[in-house]
Amino acid sequence: MHPDTDSVAAAIAYAFFKRAKGFKAIPCRLGKLNAETQYLLNRFGFEEPMFLEDARKTLGEIDLDSPMSVTPDTTIYDTVNKMTDENRPAFAVTDESGKVLGLVSKSDLANLGLGDTSLGIDLLRQTSIEEIRKTISGTLIYDDPDYHLNGKVSIVALASDRYSNYEIKDRIVILGDDPEAQKALIERGAGLLIVVWAKEIKEEVIEAAKAHHCPVMISGHGSMNTSRFIYFAPPVKLVMTRNPVMFHTKDLAENAGRKMLQTRYRTYPVTDADGKLAGYVSRYHIMNYKNKKLILVDHNEFSQSVRAVEKAQLMEVVDHHRINDFATQQPVSFRNEIVGSTATIIATMFRENQIPLPKNLAGLLLGAVLSDTLMFQSPTTTEKDREIANILAAVADLDIEQFGAEMFAAVAGSEKRNISELINQDIKYFDINNFRTMVSQVIVPSIMDIKIRENEVQSTIDNFAKRKELDLLVVLFTSVIDNGSIFFAAGEQAGVIDDAFPNEPGETHSLHKNILSRKSQVLPILTDFLSKRT
Repeated sequence: MHPDTDSVAAAIAYAFFKRAKGFKAIPCRLGKLNAETQYLLNRFGFEEPMFLEDARKTLGEIDLDSPMSVTPDTTIYDTVNKMTDENRPAFAVTDESGKVLGLVSKSDLANLGLGDTSLGIDLLRQTSIEEIRKTISGTLIYDDPDYHLNGKVSIVALASDRYSNYEIKDRIVILGDDPEAQKALIERGAGLLIVVWAKEIKEEVIEAAKAHHCPVMISGHGSMNTSRFIYFAPPVKLVMTRNPVMFHTKDLAENAGRKMLQTRYRTYPVTDADGKLAGYVSRYHIMNYKNKKLILVDHNEFSQSVRAVEKAQLMEVVDHHRINDFATQQPVSFRNEIVGSTATIIATMFRENQIPLPKNLAGLLLGAVLSDTLMFQSPTTTEKDREIANILAAVADLDIEQFGAEMFAAVAGSEKRNISELINQDIKYFDINNFRTMVSQVIVPSIMDIKIRENEVQSTIDNFAKRKELDLLVVLFTSVIDNGSIFFAAGEQAGVIDDAFPNEPGETHSLHKNILSRKSQVLPILTDFLSKRT
């Protein structure tokens, strides 16, 4: 979670290696880059790796149903047909920009078709003449801006008493090709006249319609379908569910699944960062997705890795650290070597597989080897590190001594940098004998740069340990030039550092010569001393 140059370079190089082997892979980082790493990326022309927040997939990272939608003015009839054509149980209702206004489902429309006619009456009262015309494939013969509809529908079937028993005032009236009856019904106050099985409307009927503000249209269907379809003429904005249950592309898929269990819907809209419809998620998607496939480089302890790493599909590990809390449900490829840098292992893998190293990638890996071995001064350095460094230098056309001096100069000026920033750039968490422990290593040009800021350092780490609820926080400032480190500690177990790395008589924060490695020199001693405490 606090990447150093070795971990970042390893991620970039191993992703390149996997792609060369035919696997899709991208490098990721779990935290902010330090100045040294940023310098190397800029020097060799690499982009900053993608920041990975969680090993679990978000809804934006799984295959969702496509973001089809309807507008608020789409008729129920057109919506039903679209649902049938696309085999969808629901559609989001979106505005012109794609933002979700509501949701309309087959269940909503089934309630309209099977429910009480009072619902249809209320909807038709709010439906335009044009929406009715489109739904019944009608031809509008006469329109009137002052039409009067109450939403009720009457189908007039003429009998011996003609139409005297029908209450048709302000109603939608459906009848056949009978001009006399058409005119009479208009004069009795019909709100809309729909004629079936007719090719034209007589002039006297149109004149009556004008006088009584009654639109007239010829239906494209017979009486049965006209009466059926007309109830599907209202726009979906009248029946949609407002404020539906929705998700965001950044929501974790497993969290969405839990929320789905509390609701009854079959599909849910998913919106993007701009609030626009990105797709739909259903229980099917949640049941079939799998979390991210991860390869861990330069670490294997879950406590130091990405959030929820234990839920990921772990594929491989390439590392040179201790193996502590690592466990998987399935076998994985695990390569762990006793060398000073993970970059050394990965460069070796390129050679083993006869995959050519690009010049800039060789330079980046060389920087990682020199960084993690502190220019070969760290006790973790092996002959293999030196051998690989020489090969990388040759490929990158670099002089090791000159390049190393330029790289370590990138961290110069630490005397002016924020202490909190320095501590966080390379800090790792360890659970030692149930003591919550963090150990930070800060590379500085000169120990004196830190000695003159002792009070500031101690105050900062005291606050840091309290905020993180740590039992022990150890910070070692290491100088390659001074060939050693000084120690600061905070937390209830801070006294352990005086036992493990005692100061010279009369001194505070004495320089401990040849102590350069957190992994092989500091951590084992701390573990030994903490294990003796209860």
